[in-house]
Amino acid sequence: MKKFPKKRIMITGAGSGLGRAISLEFAKLGWNICVSDINLERADETLSMIKKEGGKGFSYLCDVTKPDQIETMADHLRAQWGGVDVIVNNAGVAAAGFMEKIPLETWDWIIDINLKSVIYGCRTFIPLLAEQGRGHIVNVASNAGIASLPEMSCYNVTKAAVISLSETLRAELKPKNIGVSVIAPTFFKTNLMEQFTSSDERQKKMADAFFNKSKTTSRDIARHVVKVVKKDKLYAITQLDGKFAWLSKRLTPELYFDIMGWGYKRGIGDKLLGM
Repeated sequence: MKKFPKKRIMITGAGSGLGRAISLEFAKLGWNICVSDINLERADETLSMIKKEGGKGFSYLCDVTKPDQIETMADHLRAQWGGVDVIVNNAGVAAAGFMEKIPLETWDWIIDINLKSVIYGCRTFIPLLAEQGRGHIVNVASNAGIASLPEMSCYNVTKAAVISLSETLRAELKPKNIGVSVIAPTFFKTNLMEQFTSSDERQKKMADAFFNKSKTTSRDIARHVVKVVKKDKLYAITQLDGKFAWLSKRLTPELYFDIMGWGYKRGIGDKLLGM
């Protein structure tokens, strides 16, 4: 990380889950961390853990669906640290359901948090990073934005959009010496189910089953976040099932969806999950 000697990072949704895990991995490297979260008590808990790992920083109360609050946070980082080297747009929620049954309010809610907050974070911090002459943006998406599994339309849409935004910015920000990475994990052990909502109880049971079967932890994903920043990589697709979906969809897209439709029609996923 020699290109970032001041070691300054801001992470949204850092009060728990993947955001907390990313904070701790950077803390081990001695970084200054802005622990941003809508729950200040949880952010303070993360900050205490950061200090035990050898890092330092401060907690910051921020609702990422409010662009003015993100702008105020950027001003605070400028005043506190003189800028920031890496920003991680991590805050997110999950939802599922049959497309026609998902309430419009749920669409608004998940788009605001999963997509618009990333848009707000990027457009707010890009001028600051450009002014510094360097920086790195990490956007946390999901393999759901690649795999497009059934009964997850609202979640899939937001994560696919984050991937597309990240790909666009990768080229757009290259002349400004700003790196961009997008994280696209499959299921891993996290607290994403705390705010999970679905149109049918069945979808919640399926999501729980997927998370419970996963052997990947938040720490595993967080370590790859450090790697992609260090190596300036665009994609972080680390799990085998995620890599398989990525390659299958790109090499044989028609066949990929034909097989998915065939399996879905026969309830193969339900059988594998014991439902």
